[in-house]
Amino acid sequence: MRILIVEDDKKIAGFIKKGLAEEHYAVDVFYDGEEGAYWAQVNDYDLIILDIMLPGKDGIEVCKEIRNKNIVTPIIMLTAKDALENKIKGLDAGADDYLTKPFSFEELLARVRALFRRTQKYKTKTLKAADLELDFVNRKVTRAGKNITLTGKEYALLEYLMRNNGRIVTETMIIEHVWDMDFDSLTNVANVYIHHLRQKIDRNFDKKLIHTIRGVGYIMKEDDEDI
Repeated sequence: MRILIVEDDKKIAGFIKKGLAEEHYAVDVFYDGEEGAYWAQVNDYDLIILDIMLPGKDGIEVCKEIRNKNIVTPIIMLTAKDALENKIKGLDAGADDYLTKPFSFEELLARVRALFRRTQKYKTKTLKAADLELDFVNRKVTRAGKNITLTGKEYALLEYLMRNNGRIVTETMIIEHVWDMDFDSLTNVANVYIHHLRQKIDRNFDKKLIHTIRGVGYIMKEDDEDI
């Protein structure tokens, strides 16, 4: 899953990015409102973490601009101000949640996961496809009760496929959601990682879950009909 951080305090932005990267999220960071508003509209993010006090455009303006473009990406607003008025302004501008600085990374991470569950209609901590289960709180993957060990990017790719269970995703979509902006999108890395996942998820099981749609992309599907 790919997250945009718009925060002018580089120390805070770096702290958040490092923590989210360790949780296997792809993260892009910008330090002013103008850039943040632009890239929020150019790229397809899964979540935006947006500071209120920003140079160029403040977070309220950025949030309003994003929502006026009919972009419904979940937004967590960060503010150093504890006044109720600022929280109300953020929520009225279209933010989904807010955090007052200083905050612990564990609290931010919990809110990120809660927003993913709420906005993508997953009310539990587990994603399922047939006998494959992914616990995205404990970062645990099992199939038919057997633990499966994945690398960080393999896990991120599997989570993206499972969140789009039954939907075709292209290589471009995979790159956009699993890798950050510094990645060379001209490589065949998506195909390589799909192969790695198949070796761990499907190879030893009769029912295959990851399918190739030739010339289009990939789909996680619990049956072989129409493949």
